[in-house]
Amino acid sequence: MSGDHLQDAEPIVDPGSDASADALQSDSQAADAAASPPAEDAASEAVDAPQAADAEARLRQLEAQLSALQSENESLRGQYMRIAADFDNFRKRQSRDHDDLKLQIACSTLSEILPVVDNFDRARQQLNPQGEEAKSLYRSYQGLYKQLVDAFKQLGVAPMRVEGEPFDPNLHEAVLREQSQEHPEDVVIEELQRGYHLNGRVLRHAMVKVSMGPGPQADRREQAG
Repeated sequence: MSGDHLQDAEPIVDPGSDASADALQSDSQAADAAASPPAEDAASEAVDAPQAADAEARLRQLEAQLSALQSENESLRGQYMRIAADFDNFRKRQSRDHDDLKLQIACSTLSEILPVVDNFDRARQQLNPQGEEAKSLYRSYQGLYKQLVDAFKQLGVAPMRVEGEPFDPNLHEAVLREQSQEHPEDVVIEELQRGYHLNGRVLRHAMVKVSMGPGPQADRREQAG
């Protein structure tokens, strides 16, 4: 009976046997594996470090390129604004020059016609029709003169009104000066040749007679009085 119990019991492992040594070695390897990271993780970290440095360097390079492009864009934008302003000034200057040229041509042409208008005006003032035929001719002459004056108005030509106005060398040309009891000094007392404006610009100066004032005799009379 006792012999059967001994046969059924599990064999006792001898600490000195090979199986015990293998068990102890396996436990030691497991402990070492738990204490230190695997070799693959260390190798992966060693590879990631250069990649991160390359990415950071690439980022700095892209930032520098972006800054350079922004600076170039600002420079080009400034050049464009200056060119646009220069072109606008050139266009305005060309427009002014064109208008001035047109005005100069108009002044030159109209100045050649003004003597004809003067002759018409002088003849109109001298005419004194008596008979019916002369009056009919006078009316025709007046109609022709009116057409000429209307054409000048449509072109922007307007006559000056100078009598009784202060003498202005920008508008008047003093041909004569004489003493006047009725007008103070430097006042236009008579128009000798009519002056004209063209759209606000002097087309022809008016030839005028200018007052010199009452004169010394009037002053002596005032002092005596």
